[in-house]
Amino acid sequence: MSEEVRIPMRLPRKRRADRTGCPDDIGSQEQAEGSKRTRRRAGRARSHRRASRKARRRLVDFPRRGRRGWRRWTPSWKLTSGLFLLCAGALTGLFVAVYTQVEIPDPHDSARRQATVYYWADGSRMVSVGDVNRQDVKLSEVPEFVQHAVIAAENADFYRDAGVSVTGIGRAAVNIVKGEETQGGSTITQQYVKNTYLSQDQTVQRKIKELFLSLKVSNQRPKAEILEGYLNTSWFGRDAYGIQAASYAYYGIPAKDLNPSQGALLAAVLKGAESFDPSLSPENHERAEDRWSWILDRQVDTGSMSAEERAKYTEFPEPKLPVKPTSQAGQIGYLVDIANKYLKSRGITGKDLAGGGYTVHTTFEKDKVLALTKAVEQVRAERLDPTKRPDDEHVQVGAASIRPKDGAIVAVHGGTDAIEHFTNNADTSGVPAASAFKPFVYAAALEKDLEGSERSAEGTDRDPLKPAPISAPMASMNLHSALVASDHTPFVEIGRKVGLTKVREVAVASGLREDSMAKLEPTFSIGTSTPSAVRLASAYTTFVNQGRATEPYSVSKVERNGVAVDGLGRPKPRRAMSSEAASIVGAALRQVSGSAVGPLKDQPTAPSWAGKTGPNDRMNSAWFIGATPDLSTSVAMFRTKPDVPQLLPMQGVGGPDSERGSALPPLIWKAYNEAVAPPKPYPADGPRNRP
Repeated sequence: MSEEVRIPMRLPRKRRADRTGCPDDIGSQEQAEGSKRTRRRAGRARSHRRASRKARRRLVDFPRRGRRGWRRWTPSWKLTSGLFLLCAGALTGLFVAVYTQVEIPDPHDSARRQATVYYWADGSRMVSVGDVNRQDVKLSEVPEFVQHAVIAAENADFYRDAGVSVTGIGRAAVNIVKGEETQGGSTITQQYVKNTYLSQDQTVQRKIKELFLSLKVSNQRPKAEILEGYLNTSWFGRDAYGIQAASYAYYGIPAKDLNPSQGALLAAVLKGAESFDPSLSPENHERAEDRWSWILDRQVDTGSMSAEERAKYTEFPEPKLPVKPTSQAGQIGYLVDIANKYLKSRGITGKDLAGGGYTVHTTFEKDKVLALTKAVEQVRAERLDPTKRPDDEHVQVGAASIRPKDGAIVAVHGGTDAIEHFTNNADTSGVPAASAFKPFVYAAALEKDLEGSERSAEGTDRDPLKPAPISAPMASMNLHSALVASDHTPFVEIGRKVGLTKVREVAVASGLREDSMAKLEPTFSIGTSTPSAVRLASAYTTFVNQGRATEPYSVSKVERNGVAVDGLGRPKPRRAMSSEAASIVGAALRQVSGSAVGPLKDQPTAPSWAGKTGPNDRMNSAWFIGATPDLSTSVAMFRTKPDVPQLLPMQGVGGPDSERGSALPPLIWKAYNEAVAPPKPYPADGPRNRP
């Protein structure tokens, strides 16, 4: 049976569309839409390609094309890395260019170094200081352990570094911008370059120049030559430049004879002689001893000294006392010392002064300095006899005279001779004030009483010449009489009731230094604190200045190489206590003055105030401070011996009628005032209105 073959027939297009259920015109629309989409995509692609080609033509794609929002303003990693490489390359090129052009200059010519000249208040020349104390030595003449001590203390990586410390320079630059000190961080090479080729100016420009010179010197000079130069140019204090001069200044021997312990101390003072010369103060001694020990330990850590060798050096190598040049004999050395301390308190370092070129105009009046010295010598000659009375041996006198209206120090007596007795007795602490401190207790009690009551800013209706009994809770006390009689008990009691903190605040506000204050215990009120003669004379001006205090100063003007040095303006007065309290205490002190020195010659109504130690004091000092509107002068007498750390007793000094020496300072004060400032009687309206 034959099967019939069926051949499917191709339907017309329209019929096929009908079989799918979609009209033919809809398919045509879809096809048209697809073509449009294709064309749009192609157009966008062409636009993107054009934008890409245009973007490629931009030197820097920023803000970034094809990004939106914050991404548009975020640089690409290519841009960031490119800018970094560009800056690094530019800086490297600049560094190489500057380094290539920098030439190592000739070393400083020490012969051209200028002296520092000090002048009296009247403008006449007092003294010139500034000869260079330096003697170069070969590195072979410096013991290796001294070299190791210096390297361990200053730059342990000296033989391995490139001559600079970038972090140290950066830290110094930041400190300069902040107006702070720029200490630390420099390598030995940098310090040598600064000492030898550059100035000591603390500026960014000088630091940058130091950087390039240090790199060049380190590359062109052997390390041994650099170390030798550093040791010969460094400042060790005591007017000593270089290790040889320092060795003589501190130990009286050449550098080749130094031992490791002495070498460690000299390495310690390189950090700053003002802070580490152990002879200058107890605080300096403590710092120097700590750093000396650390340097020895540091040498063990760096491998330049064995632990066994280190164990040999347990006793601190005490240096000899400093010696002043003969040009500073007599009182001149003490005057220079006080002027320099004032300059250092205003930011001029000892190294700056040693660099020379300064003109220093002081407040010291020559006639008053001579008169004060004459008064001291006169009383010593008349009342002390060490050859016959052993108790008169080792007696020291310190004195200072200050102008109350502005705080100028016009005269001091620092000791017998600045080149023989090195401690400045006028400006040193360590001598208890005893009863001379009581006026500040009295003033604190009055201030406490006056708190909450109405007071006058510049005056009071109370008669300042009459004793002032203390009101409740101290009504039974009469500090006026106790002050005149040198009675301790009321002051101990009143100090407890007022509060010793309050007493200290009044004393410090008046001008005594915080670091001279004793511990706050019952005896504090009767003078266990140890202010200097300069500070007590200054603090007593408060009682003649209606309660205002002025910081003492000794320099009126400074120039360096003809240019005025800033920051040396006169101190401004400040309120230390009420004018009422100052007048009342001043009245009591005037009575003390009359009982102590009697009327001055030809001045039966001498307007003087005084604080003095008396027979009731059991301390190792004798004081007299007399203040008038013209001058405030303090005189201290005490006994000290170089090999004895504490003061010697004053018992027997000046004979049995001297009240353990307390009768002698008033005699010095009286002789001085008769010579330089015979005071005038007060006007009828009383001392509080006197200018």
